[in-house]
Amino acid sequence: MKIGVITYPGTLDDRDAQRAVRLAGGTPVPLWHADSDIKKVDAVVLPGGFSYGDYLALRSHRS
Repeated sequence: MKIGVITYPGTLDDRDAQRAVRLAGGTPVPLWHADSDIKKVDAVVLPGGFSYGDYLALRSHRS
């Protein structure tokens, strides 16, 4: 099964998601967020992670 793993600016866990797909027996297919072709994948994973200004929220909790 081909599983698309979307990468976008600020993505943190896209490589971890690709590894998880492999460990589950799937074939990871890297996809960039702006791609118009999803390369006939069977499913899509949208990994999380810190993006842009999220670190500001973390700093405000420490003060």
